[in-house]
Amino acid sequence: MADRARRADPGPDEPAVKRSRAGLGRIGGLAKGEGPLGLDRLIHGRLRLGIVSALAVEERLSFNDLKRLLKTTDGNLSAHARKLEEAGYLEPIKSFRGRMPHTEFRLTTAGRKALERYLDHMEALIRTARDR
Repeated sequence: MADRARRADPGPDEPAVKRSRAGLGRIGGLAKGEGPLGLDRLIHGRLRLGIVSALAVEERLSFNDLKRLLKTTDGNLSAHARKLEEAGYLEPIKSFRGRMPHTEFRLTTAGRKALERYLDHMEALIRTARDR
């Protein structure tokens, strides 16, 4: 259908993001580190969001507790925790239990603020989608 290219409203086979671009404009623009909908890419991924969310509920969690909770591997958790640590969102607390190394994590003030911004943004996206 040649008319579809000229219409202001793309057809149902067009991506939803394209169809709702005007409504999403109310949510905010892109800033450094934000994805296509303005979401913080650093914490938007499943595992990183899981880490930050779990630590928002519990003041401290051990590496092994997070690994069990998120059902992931040592390497995967370590890599994602390191990214959050580099961003200043996570603080590792390293100690020894007997002769075994023990690592716990806590959410920093910057991490808590980043999660709050992320949740506010998600709520705005949901409201915008429901208003349509």
